[in-house]
Amino acid sequence: MKRQIVMVLALLAGTAAVQAQDSQGELTKVKERELEEVRERISALKKSMDAGAAERDRLTGELQELEIAISEQRMRLKEIEREQRYTTRKKQQLDEELEHREAHLDAESTALAAQVRAAYMSGSQEKIRLLLNQRDPATLGRLMAYYRYLNDYRSQNIEAVIEQIRQLEELRGKIAAEAARLGDLARNRYAELGRLNESQEERTAVLVALRKKIASEGREVERLADQEKDLTRLIAELTSILSDYPISSEQPFSEYKGRLTWPVAGTLLHDFGQPRVGGKLTWNGVVLAAPRGREVRAVYHGRVAFADWLSGMGLLVIVDHGEGYMTLYGYNETILKNVGDWVAPGDAIATVGDSGGQSQAGLYFELRRGAQPVNPRRWVTRRPGG
Repeated sequence: MKRQIVMVLALLAGTAAVQAQDSQGELTKVKERELEEVRERISALKKSMDAGAAERDRLTGELQELEIAISEQRMRLKEIEREQRYTTRKKQQLDEELEHREAHLDAESTALAAQVRAAYMSGSQEKIRLLLNQRDPATLGRLMAYYRYLNDYRSQNIEAVIEQIRQLEELRGKIAAEAARLGDLARNRYAELGRLNESQEERTAVLVALRKKIASEGREVERLADQEKDLTRLIAELTSILSDYPISSEQPFSEYKGRLTWPVAGTLLHDFGQPRVGGKLTWNGVVLAAPRGREVRAVYHGRVAFADWLSGMGLLVIVDHGEGYMTLYGYNETILKNVGDWVAPGDAIATVGDSGGQSQAGLYFELRRGAQPVNPRRWVTRRPGG
């Protein structure tokens, strides 16, 4: 009876575990569908904004296409360079292994050659001599056993040398393949650099034309105001889209005011609240000059709400931290995260660049609560690596 009860309990436990796994699987599928829906809604919003910007300015659309192409080319270059470093290390390891195996083969060959010379010096009738020269049966038995062991050892050495030679040939083939791969990667990198240079030249020409157009029309203030409207609209729409997917955290973002770390180490170019373009507009964030390609890091836990190009901001990443707070990271060279990705403090989300038509590499960093920009200096006080 007890055994039956135990079997029933085990069956029930197994059934419960299967149901829990099924439930967890369904939950994962629901979350994936929800995330895909969010991405589709944000993508539709972005297309709508791109269409509006294209109507206002054809050159801005060209700048967007070129800067996105440059970003993709830089990402491919970095991937090629990573593969080059990996392949170089692998080839070095194979070279070291080849050197070790060749030394081992030399030792084996030397030992085998000594055995062959010894056998030759003893003559072709080595076994018969042993039989004729020994009268003591016990001694003769020991010598015959020794002779068999010696002969087996020689055979094993011969097989070992043959196997070593085979392995060396296989190793040389691998080294040749890695060397060929390095050659292919070098050619791919050279070709990608050529395409990148062409794209950068085209970008320079578009920027020159764009600046001439702005100067001739005297619309710089109006243009910046339009870009600010686009950004405000984007944040409002993102807030609406993400309202159904709130962020919950044991330590809310608001509790870290004054304790956050700057997203990148750099020199302050423009400060929050500083006037721009004749004092008619002010900076809603800060601009930090930094070397191109330096990693931009998230300041706190959150979810990537936007990762795309936006007029005036270039390649932009927006992270939603909950409680209505969002951080914005603009002017990037490349974007390392996708919409919906979760990030933690210090996670690399982008790299410093000059997208958005900037004249030098740097990071635009902004903090908002709802639609209202707030001074990031009151929130972010720590230097990276400090």
